[in-house]
Amino acid sequence: QVQLVESGGGLVQAGDSLRLSCAASGLIFSTYTMGWFRQAPGKEREFVAAVSWSRDSTYYADSVKGRFTISRDNAKNTVYLQMNSLKPEDTAVYYCAADQYGFRYSVLYDYEYWGQGTQVTVSS
Repeated sequence: QVQLVESGGGLVQAGDSLRLSCAASGLIFSTYTMGWFRQAPGKEREFVAAVSWSRDSTYYADSVKGRFTISRDNAKNTVYLQMNSLKPEDTAVYYCAADQYGFRYSVLYDYEYWGQGTQVTVSS
């Protein structure tokens, strides 16, 4: 049974940093593209960042480029999202997801497995 468990969310002030973690089990983690998505109240879930299985490629939404960094540790079956210079508009539930093929890293429906999400709230 595949499980993705996010952690690290919380309430912070604008300009602060947070690091999200997503621990995976039940899959061959090192063969999956891993992504982070987020969903704000009343909005659709949107792509944030992704990292290829080999770690040689990373992708970011324009809204977070230069502020967020995605990374992975295949030995620990964990993917991270370092979020710096947080803004109130970053407030959302953040989800990690796993995609076996990684052809379209920003397409939500290509990801086979999802975590339950972790809340990030940024106050102004």
